[in-house]
Amino acid sequence: MDFSLNDEQKMVQQTVRDFVSRELIPLEGDVLRNEREGRPAIDSEKLHALQQKARDIGFWGINTPEEYGGADLGPIMTAIITMELARTYVPFTFGGYADNILYYCNEEQKERYLLPTISGERRSCFALTEPGAGSDAANITMRAVKDGDHWVLTGEKIFITNGNEADFAMVFAVTDPARGGHNGITCFLVDREMGWTSSYIHTMGDWGPASLYFENVRVPEKNILGELNNGLDLGMQWIGAGRWRIPAGAIGTAERGLQMAIDYAKQRISMGKPIAEYQAIQWMIADSHVEIEATRWLVLHAAWLAETGKDARHASSIAKLYGATMANQVIDRVLQIHGGMGYTKELPIERWYRLVRLYRIFEGTDEIQRYIISRNLLRGHVKLGEAF
Repeated sequence: MDFSLNDEQKMVQQTVRDFVSRELIPLEGDVLRNEREGRPAIDSEKLHALQQKARDIGFWGINTPEEYGGADLGPIMTAIITMELARTYVPFTFGGYADNILYYCNEEQKERYLLPTISGERRSCFALTEPGAGSDAANITMRAVKDGDHWVLTGEKIFITNGNEADFAMVFAVTDPARGGHNGITCFLVDREMGWTSSYIHTMGDWGPASLYFENVRVPEKNILGELNNGLDLGMQWIGAGRWRIPAGAIGTAERGLQMAIDYAKQRISMGKPIAEYQAIQWMIADSHVEIEATRWLVLHAAWLAETGKDARHASSIAKLYGATMANQVIDRVLQIHGGMGYTKELPIERWYRLVRLYRIFEGTDEIQRYIISRNLLRGHVKLGEAF
């Protein structure tokens, strides 16, 4: 077994790390000031300029198929890149990207939705969660009623990422309630100009999701994505594709925070010596490092399964559960080591403290991950000792 990165992976890792250090970390002070003053962390023009700089060094559409102009680097490389980007809290993403389920567009839909999204001309959002149906996605209640060659959508979606900025949404609605559960839900491509509205949801972190409101919004039948009454399968593909990316990001954030704690412990003097010499501090540092490394291999294992065409769902749930918990524990220790300074807004630690709390909620809560893992074991879908 060879756990080392190959030359290409090392090159990509170092290039992204250099980009983060050179272009993003210097903006962290601006991000903190913008947050305090109620402005967006980074404006769209600045983000676009940074994406163009990244494109100049070959980073564009990292998960986009080559036929659409992307690099199609694959899950393992994506995990490595995600770890590196998460070393900063500057909200940056590489350009040239589209949600995985948009590749199910037919040829006409590709021209109207997929290609403009990849090029950056359009922006999408994924609208599944409802006030009464989060993790229990099969029980959404938003209705779509057939009216001639249109469907009329009525209902509300909540906690929708990019919902305030998007000009179209991938909306999941019940089209055949008699089927129940998974089999009566359809995904629609719904332009904002068709009549839906959004409102900002204020959160404790930098995630500013939206509520989306649909009141008799008429959507042409040609805007169905995929197959009628088979939309929830697309929704699960969207959710499943992201689970191992969250703990990958947790690694980068926790690692940066731990390095700050190590550096601070060496220079902070208490009772005549650096606090790094006290066992209480040493154990916090050691435990944090162990947990970060454990998460790294859980994430890379899940990414390897995905890259080799194997079923990565169980491994992704393990990585998501452990990694989300890890990030919260490590950042809590980092704040504790910094003491009062860690609690101030002069350092980024309190911001990370708020940010990583979300990891235990979105893309499937801790409780849902435990349910999935235990169900797979109890039903015999996964057997102990068969990790490979």
